[in-house]
Amino acid sequence: MRACFVDAGEALGAVFRRLRRDADPEVTINLQPDITPDALPGVLAGHEIAIIDHTALPTDIARQVPGLRHVVFLGTGARSYMNPEALEAECGIAVHIIKGYGDTAVAEMAFTLMWTAAKGIAGMDRGMRAGRWLRTDGLELTGKTVGLLGFGGIAAEMARLCRGAGMTVLAWNRTPKSAEGVEFVGLDRLLAESHVLSVHLLLNDETRGFLSAERLARLRPGAVLVNTARGAVVDEAAMVAALRSGALAHAALDVFDIEPLPAGHVLTTLENVTLSAHSAFRTPEAGDKLVQAALEHCRRIAAGS
Repeated sequence: MRACFVDAGEALGAVFRRLRRDADPEVTINLQPDITPDALPGVLAGHEIAIIDHTALPTDIARQVPGLRHVVFLGTGARSYMNPEALEAECGIAVHIIKGYGDTAVAEMAFTLMWTAAKGIAGMDRGMRAGRWLRTDGLELTGKTVGLLGFGGIAAEMARLCRGAGMTVLAWNRTPKSAEGVEFVGLDRLLAESHVLSVHLLLNDETRGFLSAERLARLRPGAVLVNTARGAVVDEAAMVAALRSGALAHAALDVFDIEPLPAGHVLTTLENVTLSAHSAFRTPEAGDKLVQAALEHCRRIAAGS
């Protein structure tokens, strides 16, 4: 059984070579990081397993690879790049996701974006590079309330970091949960009381556009929004309107509706926005965990388990 990592790039390709064992299934590593879906049938020909980091796999393209039986998606957000149910029902392709590998890395990014937004660091940096001494009033976060919208592994790590910083931690989850030092509350209270709202929802049909204009309007006035989950969980147009009006003081974003973020995008024109390039999970430690988990998937598939 052969696997193909279709969009490895140099960095993840090197990790795969380092961690792969001689007894593992053969893996073809494509070092070209950006591949169009139309090129996938040629790249995947002769492979039963596709390992995918960030390339879209439309169902009609998958039909053109008759030998493909498994997709190992490097993360939890496969739905942003493919339709897992359609792939299985129409093509007989099982989609496997990887959880937990970047919980600490992503939580640290959310924590960093929160502080960067609260202190106005990105704006001061831009101003000083342009020759302006842009002294900015910041927000003290010690003693403030952070609300976690969704509570999985990343949010649990975010809660740990925020508790260590002396913040009150509230959380809302679609199913009942409990965690030490975290008060689980209804959605209305979470929105109304959070000085910082950190988004940790998976993207699916139920959560797409979850932070709608109506829900954004229920946020505490002057709140900070942090999103390291998926851009489409937030109604982008409504968020921009709230930022322009000042109802939302700041948005610190690692994820977007369209990635890469197009040049001249409205979010790049707003001073009260801090941007990072969907890089929260990109640490050497998370990379090793991610690749090891992908290889484990390949081993189980090859073993028929």
